[in-house]
Amino acid sequence: MNLQAAASRKTRLTGGHRLCPGCGLGAIVKQVLATIDDPVVVVNATGCLEICTSAYPQTAWETPWIHSLFENTAAVASGIDAARKALVRKKKLSGKAKNLKIVAFAGDGGTYDIGLQALSGALERGHDFTFICLDNEGYMNTGYQRSSASPLGAATSTSPAGKILAGKQTARKDILGIVAAHRIPYAAQSTAAHHLDLIAKAKKAIETPGPAFLNIFSPCPTNWKAPTALGMEICKKAVETNFWPLAEITNGKWKLNFKPQSRKPIEEFLAGQKRFRHLSKPENLKLKQQLQKEVDQKWQELLQLTEIS
Repeated sequence: MNLQAAASRKTRLTGGHRLCPGCGLGAIVKQVLATIDDPVVVVNATGCLEICTSAYPQTAWETPWIHSLFENTAAVASGIDAARKALVRKKKLSGKAKNLKIVAFAGDGGTYDIGLQALSGALERGHDFTFICLDNEGYMNTGYQRSSASPLGAATSTSPAGKILAGKQTARKDILGIVAAHRIPYAAQSTAAHHLDLIAKAKKAIETPGPAFLNIFSPCPTNWKAPTALGMEICKKAVETNFWPLAEITNGKWKLNFKPQSRKPIEEFLAGQKRFRHLSKPENLKLKQQLQKEVDQKWQELLQLTEIS
């Protein structure tokens, strides 16, 4: 499927929602759902996407949709999968309904942290659904508290930059590696700005039997404290600096989808985001260097995985 074909599809998420200007969530959801030909049920964890698209008595969803809690999104998707299989066995579903797709959306808080236990259980049991992490690197809906997806050095409301600490002091969690350890059929990483890459991976994930996982980098200008118009550019810088590699894992085989000819320094990703402005101070230079070292190390590990596969 190409971008023009996806854009011509009837949207399953209408306009008029309350997502912030420059937010990547709406663009991601529309692109993902545009790849699906069959009926689809959406499971949506508590968070920005849920709040901004379902303010009672209105909804922006043009498909069956269920709101889950932070912690049980994958469990709800598992239940829908079990019900679908039971109805098929009892011959109560026919035609395209038998091919019902289940897509779960959760933020990084509902994926890396609060929802990890349910996600791990669902992946281990082999339920047939696609779980999509909308990763904007923090608990944005409640005021940008740190999550384990927040980068080293990022200033958040619970890891502020000041005289004692210079933002978050620990590295972000390797969620793609954690998911890969479950040996599921398909897992991948993309961004809201890399449209062809995102559409191809979404289609592959949704059409793969069994559990699939997508981790999608999504701009949040409000809490990144970045200009609204720069969200997609920041996504591109994340890839060009190797902060956010475009990669996928199919049946245990790792593949790198993009390799910059010349890796750009991490400063180019940090620029324009006030959550990182304290890292430009001389006293915080070591922390910025540590972040660069972390990015370079993870990139080398990824190269080794793709070489082995």
